[in-house]
Amino acid sequence: MLEVDIMLEKCGDFSRQQLIMLLLCSLINLLSAMHFRSYSILNTVPKFWCADGLDSGAPPPKYSDCNPLYTNSTNSGTCKKFNYEHYMGYQSFVSEMNWICDEYWKINWGDSVFLAGSLIGNLVMGYLADRMGRVPILVLANVITILGNFLTIFGMSLELFCIFRFITGFVINSNFFIIRILIVEYMRPSLRTVCLNICFGFIFFLGMVSTPWLAILLGSWRRFMLLEMLSIIVVPIFFYFVPESVQWLISRQKYDEAIASLKRVAKTNGRQIDDSVFEEFIKDCQLSQQSTKKHANLLDLFRTPRLRRTFLIMLFEFIVLPYYCKLIVYYVRRFEISPFVMSSLRATTILPACLTGIILKDRIGRKALALTIRLLIVLLLSLSSVFVSHAATRLLFTFFVIGCILCHISFHSNIQYTMELIPTCVRGQALGAINDAFLMYIICIKYILNVPTVFLPLPEIILGVLNLMGVCFCLLLPETLNRTLPCSLEDGEKLGIDEHWYTFGCIKKRTQPEELDNSLAP
Repeated sequence: MLEVDIMLEKCGDFSRQQLIMLLLCSLINLLSAMHFRSYSILNTVPKFWCADGLDSGAPPPKYSDCNPLYTNSTNSGTCKKFNYEHYMGYQSFVSEMNWICDEYWKINWGDSVFLAGSLIGNLVMGYLADRMGRVPILVLANVITILGNFLTIFGMSLELFCIFRFITGFVINSNFFIIRILIVEYMRPSLRTVCLNICFGFIFFLGMVSTPWLAILLGSWRRFMLLEMLSIIVVPIFFYFVPESVQWLISRQKYDEAIASLKRVAKTNGRQIDDSVFEEFIKDCQLSQQSTKKHANLLDLFRTPRLRRTFLIMLFEFIVLPYYCKLIVYYVRRFEISPFVMSSLRATTILPACLTGIILKDRIGRKALALTIRLLIVLLLSLSSVFVSHAATRLLFTFFVIGCILCHISFHSNIQYTMELIPTCVRGQALGAINDAFLMYIICIKYILNVPTVFLPLPEIILGVLNLMGVCFCLLLPETLNRTLPCSLEDGEKLGIDEHWYTFGCIKKRTQPEELDNSLAP
């Protein structure tokens, strides 16, 4: 397996260059949180009621209603004008366009087109990230997302609205997983967890919590989109300060460019390295990659027995997880809380989840954490099936908070685990496919949520069984704690080949750091 981490350590694997990259990744991640939230900010439906025949001072009804409050000879029962109770004065796209009641199908069309764009774009952008590089595709994805959201201002017809929603959906998820890939490929193994959780714990948490209230402060979805457009100035800075991933360049056998990136890192970090060191490294790379496929793709991954099994297990994990997340939200549907407040409450669980990941992931290992979280989810599902139908509000809210924290821990841990299991040459494509698996719940979730009509606790039973299956499948995965990232399909196939199902990072001897130290010794 190519020891790219050794060369990065010589050039400085956590010095000035990595800190600059971490700062810029955090900034891009903050903008990505705004992009992600813009979808719900557009589609917020405030309280509404029919205004036909009402006096100007008439009190609003208690709940939203599509029908006239009363009928007479001049009122046929179909409402033509609506009044809105805007939450703290915020006007959404839905309220401006009056896409409610009989017109709400237009929003559903926009949702469907956005989902279709995401499902196609995840695979396409992941493929491009593996073929063209991490940095250009990350910049491209952010620019297109900003433009897609901004152009929604001019999408006052259903056709234009759907086109712009498709464009935004096509690239929006790429912002998240390409940044993760870039951080993992540039940080040494002992710092991957901390750096990822800084970007996606603290910074992403800040963006997700603050964005709804920023929209309220601006008072209109149009002003919010205009503000978001200003961030396009920041994105191209990435080109000038972040070199292309050395891991990716080596996997594509672009040795001259890999040397240029390493020299750039060393220069920024103030390290002096002889050219002979780079030449020897490249010779090792060429020798190791003599029999590797230069342009591997996702289909090639399915031709490798162990990697295929690993990838299918991770796909299963990400298919099951969102159903549990949605079920938790379904439990609290009776809460009469503003969507802005509910959105912020759900986002606040990101921070404790990432802090938990920082504390546990490098102590007990990736596999042990994945198993523990799955078992906790099964336990919570069991309690939910017993108590939730008769639960008081406080108990229901407790289930909501604990469930959201477990969902975030599982999602962020599994994303990192997947990136460390999948080789560099197909990492973008694999993450794109896994994001598609995560989104498939939107199509199928109604079937899970409707089964209580057959038997009340049936959703919890189904998800409990699936999670127990996930626990068993996790035992078949190799441990990646303190491991060098696999570069080629052959590296991924050999990863953990000497391990057993009962091998965990917290109990096995960690010999790799010692090997790295010995290899660097004069």
